[in-house]
Amino acid sequence: MRLADQFELDLVEISPNAEPPVCKIMDYKKFVYMQKKRDKELKAKSTQIVVKEIRFGPQTDEHDYDFKRKNAEKFLKEGAKLKAFVFFKGRSIIYKEQGQILLLRLAQDLEDHGKVEALPVLEGKRMIMYIAPKKKK
Repeated sequence: MRLADQFELDLVEISPNAEPPVCKIMDYKKFVYMQKKRDKELKAKSTQIVVKEIRFGPQTDEHDYDFKRKNAEKFLKEGAKLKAFVFFKGRSIIYKEQGQILLLRLAQDLEDHGKVEALPVLEGKRMIMYIAPKKKK
């Protein structure tokens, strides 16, 4: 403690459970600052996974399908995951085959831009399929 006072620095306990406890003489404010800076750099380097959604109906028209497919391509090029789903309202649940065909067609149209993570699955009144972007070479 006298050495720390002499150098006008802080005595920081590094490992309190060791025998004897390990301490270090350092500028504590500078240490905390460097730690925050390092954490900020690590956070900046980590990638955030964004999930974009596209909603279809079981009888989606050709023009609407093309428009949504172009948006899906754009999302995949930006590096976002895609959650495509067909929403069945009321009695339209009887057309679940059409919904599955629509999603599989979308997967086939987007195979240049992404790969299917999960095939179409019916969850309640939604049939959901996930597509992940392909890695850039």
